[in-house]
Amino acid sequence: MEKKTVDIIIPTYKPTERFIKLIDMLESQSYEVNHIYIVNTQEEYYNSLFYGRKLESRYDNISVKHISKMEFDHGGTRREAAARSDADIMVCMTDDALPYDNKLIEELIKPILDGKASISYARQLPNADCKYIEKYTRVYNYPSESMIKSKEDVERLGIKTIFCSNVCAAYDKKVYLEVGGFEPLTLFNEDSILAAKAITAGYKVAYAADAKVYHSHNLSNIQQLRRNFDNGVSHKEFGEIFDSVPPMGEGKKLVKSTMKYLWSNGKGYLIPSLIITSGFKYIGYKLGRNYRLLPYSLVTKITGNKEYWLKKNINTATVNIDPYSGYGMSEDERKDDYYHG
Repeated sequence: MEKKTVDIIIPTYKPTERFIKLIDMLESQSYEVNHIYIVNTQEEYYNSLFYGRKLESRYDNISVKHISKMEFDHGGTRREAAARSDADIMVCMTDDALPYDNKLIEELIKPILDGKASISYARQLPNADCKYIEKYTRVYNYPSESMIKSKEDVERLGIKTIFCSNVCAAYDKKVYLEVGGFEPLTLFNEDSILAAKAITAGYKVAYAADAKVYHSHNLSNIQQLRRNFDNGVSHKEFGEIFDSVPPMGEGKKLVKSTMKYLWSNGKGYLIPSLIITSGFKYIGYKLGRNYRLLPYSLVTKITGNKEYWLKKNINTATVNIDPYSGYGMSEDERKDDYYHG
């Protein structure tokens, strides 16, 4: 059987030296990478990292495309890069994820190669500087046991059935195309939306615990509010997906489990901080779910992606334009039904 080809898609924004290490590790994987597509937002930040050097000259299987912040979209940017790839399997990563070892790609695509799933995502390990509570959140959300999820698991797992993370995820290209690919305009959750479409179509999603990357963030409470606001907006905008899977009280389960963990490990003094942060998350999510009731000026202050809202307004305005309304036509053209032609 012919070996399946693998391409990697990485959106970047203000990349650091960690990104260079990521590329070096991807180029030395046990399963060979065919091509790496980098879509970078704001060229000046990218250039400041490389100081005039070209990453493409270091490796001959890399291409870099620069876009503006206005052009970037979580779903649309990946969708555009995916259209340029002709590999059998696509792997999406973020520029701050770092492979645990040189078997990342091999372990990540194994469920796809074995025919057990059409989408597979990796385990995320906390970085060395990760705060104590966030370390436990990584363990809670990314356990050491692998699993395969299908639509038969919705009643048991609820919303976790469709969970997937593009921090590091692999896609069978044929199935990706069959279910319609990434949404062209998404504020958040482009990975879970695609996973939901695949599961609805009868395919399966694998959590590959042996495929590991280092990835974590130490977000402030305001950053947590913004992130969860965008999450809530996404859940509302794609209600046909997220409202069809029961939430199963996952947020409360995580808080209770974290409290128990902190107390049993002599870190009870961190519980007030956990409660405050959880409050910011909850408020952000609820505001996001009800964003249509908020003034536009407030929405753009809370969101973590102001450009999304501008693009959304432009798209909406374009869709709502009546090409036969007479705008831009002379009186004679309107009388002659010029554009009905």
